[in-house]
Amino acid sequence: MIDSIRLAKRVAELRACSRREAEQIITGGWVRVNGVVVEEPQFRVAEETIEIDPLAHPEQTEPVTLLLHKPVGYEMGVHGTGLPAAQSLAPDTQWLEDADGIQPLKMHFTRLTACAALEAAVSGLVVFTQDWRVARKLIEDAATVEHEFVVEVVGELDPAGLKRLNQGIRFNGKTPLAVKVSWQNETRLRVALKGAQAGQVAHMCEAVGLQVGSIRRIRLGSIPLGKLPLGQWRYLRAGERF
Repeated sequence: MIDSIRLAKRVAELRACSRREAEQIITGGWVRVNGVVVEEPQFRVAEETIEIDPLAHPEQTEPVTLLLHKPVGYEMGVHGTGLPAAQSLAPDTQWLEDADGIQPLKMHFTRLTACAALEAAVSGLVVFTQDWRVARKLIEDAATVEHEFVVEVVGELDPAGLKRLNQGIRFNGKTPLAVKVSWQNETRLRVALKGAQAGQVAHMCEAVGLQVGSIRRIRLGSIPLGKLPLGQWRYLRAGERF
């Protein structure tokens, strides 16, 4: 019998690298044990065949950003994990048509920051990221990012009401500078405004006598929700920018 050792130790021996570098290579999905990718540095091995991708490098795993179509009822914190909305982020809830080609790794679902949170009653596009550049854009520069919503409403709205909406309705002590509101059909409004805050869209509609049935965010900056199914997620693709 050969005593088993941690996979990280075996990889460090094979690559003649530090234990820390070996752990990064393993969690980056670069190591196969008997032909199967193993991402746990503590995995025990003995006589198994260990294969390390020749392109493996401990610093090659880039931070990822995940786009989720959040259902109604999922709570989100202002920042942080965004649980339980983040609980729907798992390999088996990835959109089957996600064409980015990134291999889902366990490390992609850790250390995520929830950005541009939506209240529980609102569905639509939300963002979880490991990338500080994305987090800075959506949190620190939130006032410059345009949000677009589809709002199902009940009630009568005269032309003066639509004009009021487009002029901007005061909310939390401020009047939005740039608002675009139009009818999509007889019961559905499209609302676009920068730096949208929780409760703002509902407040706007109620201020002109409309009752809100549902709200869904369909775009954040230049990233659309598109065909992403409810409750599923995809990776932010290379070249996509908010």
